[in-house]
Amino acid sequence: MLAGAVSALALMAVVAVVATSAFGDDSAIRVLRAVASPLPLPPETTQLATNAQAEISAEQAREERAREAAAARKAQQEAEREAAQEVQTIEAPAPTASLDPADADQEIVRAEVLKNGIALPPLESPPEVKSIIEAGNGIARTPYLWGGGHGKWQDKGYDCSGSVSFALASAGLLDRSLTSGELMRWGKPGKGKWVTIWTNEGHVFLQVAGVRFDTSGTRTTGSRWQADMRPTGGFVARHPPGL
Repeated sequence: MLAGAVSALALMAVVAVVATSAFGDDSAIRVLRAVASPLPLPPETTQLATNAQAEISAEQAREERAREAAAARKAQQEAEREAAQEVQTIEAPAPTASLDPADADQEIVRAEVLKNGIALPPLESPPEVKSIIEAGNGIARTPYLWGGGHGKWQDKGYDCSGSVSFALASAGLLDRSLTSGELMRWGKPGKGKWVTIWTNEGHVFLQVAGVRFDTSGTRTTGSRWQADMRPTGGFVARHPPGL
């Protein structure tokens, strides 16, 4: 959750991760060196996160109500099926215009991009996914800067691979910035359940819980977070193991 994101980000500890060598060789286990947290963030980005708290709280309440409503509908449907079996009738329950529980579940596991360009992680997402989204929020509106994020974590701006590296490192998945070409060989091949890195020699962006973290998005809304996807032809799909 993004509630309390400012304090959580500011207190992010040094990350030590046991992983395969660049996650590419399962037989060569090594310990990645400790990664100093990219935080604290610039004042303007922390203020942006602070301003989003009220809106985030409302979104959290909405998601909780959606989950409760989905559970109630599922229980009602099960009761109707049991009643139909008892009377041995083939008549199906009357159709309902309410949202199907499966659709509600899908809504819960998808992140949401708010109007202010901040992304709200799903309630049931893993901690790494929440960390990626929270870190992405911190630099979502920073300028595009070629080479930004590669010489240092704290930078005035970030390029595409610098942005992706910053988000992944904040979740303990990287120990240094990688270029888009290097990310073509990082992690596991194919799309992930929660996180997919779409990369080629010239550009890279993230798909996290169904939403896009992409420097090209700033041209449209000023934020790297975008609710819609873009064509992926010519990109290689990679993902962190387990995500």
